[in-house]
Amino acid sequence: MLNESQQIKQLIENAKHVLVVFNNHENIDATASALAWAYFLEKNNKSVDIVCPNFTISKNINFLNGVKNIKSKLEHLQKLIIKVDVSQTKIDSLSYDIKDNWLSIYLTPKTGLLTKEELRTAQSSYKYDLIITLDIPELDSLGTIFLNNTDLFYRTDIINIDYHPSNDNYGQINYLDLNSTSVCETSYRLIKQLWLPLIEETSATALLTGMIAATSSFKTTNVTPLTLQNASELINHGANREQIIQNLYRTRSLATLRLWGLSLSKLKIDPARRLAWTTISRSDFTDCGANQDDLRDIISELISNSPEIDLTLLLYEKENSEGKIIIAGILNSKKGHDTRAMLKAYNPTGSKQQVKITIEDSYLAEAEKKVLEEIKKSLN
Repeated sequence: MLNESQQIKQLIENAKHVLVVFNNHENIDATASALAWAYFLEKNNKSVDIVCPNFTISKNINFLNGVKNIKSKLEHLQKLIIKVDVSQTKIDSLSYDIKDNWLSIYLTPKTGLLTKEELRTAQSSYKYDLIITLDIPELDSLGTIFLNNTDLFYRTDIINIDYHPSNDNYGQINYLDLNSTSVCETSYRLIKQLWLPLIEETSATALLTGMIAATSSFKTTNVTPLTLQNASELINHGANREQIIQNLYRTRSLATLRLWGLSLSKLKIDPARRLAWTTISRSDFTDCGANQDDLRDIISELISNSPEIDLTLLLYEKENSEGKIIIAGILNSKKGHDTRAMLKAYNPTGSKQQVKITIEDSYLAEAEKKVLEEIKKSLN
């Protein structure tokens, strides 16, 4: 009887084309873990694609090898096959054109006629024969990548790697390490069982990056002696700690710091509900010389580190693709709350732990009042 890690190794050995997927481009831990997995899979002669919905590269992870190869959507999942019986009638030439969004394919026989009886159509099997999910508690949190391709996820073996107790155990194999601080630490514990000799500077740096980002440089309360031992082992494997710290923590612009200071000055707290929130207007961005990219770490760096707070809400004004001002929001939970259920009225995207919402045709103060009412109603 194979144990869990042996089953994972067998699935990987039998695979040819692997999809590695995570669901939040702002999650440095999941991004770094995906890059590490891609490295190990490629070293095992597997073809690999990394996909994250609406992925954009944060400037502070630009130093990680392979980050520019991460895709924002699934592409070329299947091929349509057109078969022609040429046993009786040989083909002289083939051509095509596209007109009015229709593709026409022209087959010219050497002699005689081709009829529809000589034609068959078929679809190839899916491009991927294995999926690895990282820090995804439920498949719905992948949004349209899952909802538009449910057949792919239901027909393909999934290795589900996570460290959250809220995980739905949807994979054929669910590798969950509840004692880990991050999906990078969980991945390292598994990878060193499978491919310890392959761990070197590139992969070690990626894995340590995720661990440092997820623990605020090992300052969170869930850090254990084993976490520190794992980090030490990664440094021994060549992880460049100085490069990681430089990129994660020493590249804050003055505009970012101004915006963070302003958001803290406007912070409001409901101690009874262990809830904190803040708002940022367009004029706040202008006054600070900042933009939306500078919001990336506000929740994790400035608000979520407070031990008295379990729920944090950030609401801010932004322009949509049509140049119209809308309200965007991020709700984050540290302890067991289902943020998707809390804000279901706003069709949230994300996981139980963190969701994003958008609100049209509303002022910031009005949106703040309504969203807080939904959260408090759920808590009550």
